[in-house]
Amino acid sequence: MREISPADVADRPLVDVREQHEWDLGHAVGAVHIPMSAIVDRVDEVPDGAAIICRSGARSAQVVAFLEQRGMDAVNVAGGTLQWAADGRPMLGTVQ
Repeated sequence: MREISPADVADRPLVDVREQHEWDLGHAVGAVHIPMSAIVDRVDEVPDGAAIICRSGARSAQVVAFLEQRGMDAVNVAGGTLQWAADGRPMLGTVQ
C-alpha cells in the first residue's frame, strides 16, 4: 500500500472515509465524503487515483487495501485529517 503526505495530495481526488459525525465536525476542503461503512456499496463513486483519508490513517489504509484488491489505484494519506490540520492545510471546521 502506498502512502503520501497531505502536502503530496496535490491534484488527486480526496475521499474522506470517516463516519458522518466526524465529517460534520470538520473535513479537508474539496474532499468527497464516502464513509468506510458505505464503501462496499459506493465503491463505484471512488475515483481511480484517489487519496483516501480518515482521522489518523488507519481506516483509510484498510480502505486503500480494499480498493487495491479490486484493481483500483488509491493511496493512503499518512496521518489523516489530524496531520492535514496540523500542516495547516485548508479545513472546513475542526478535527478532534
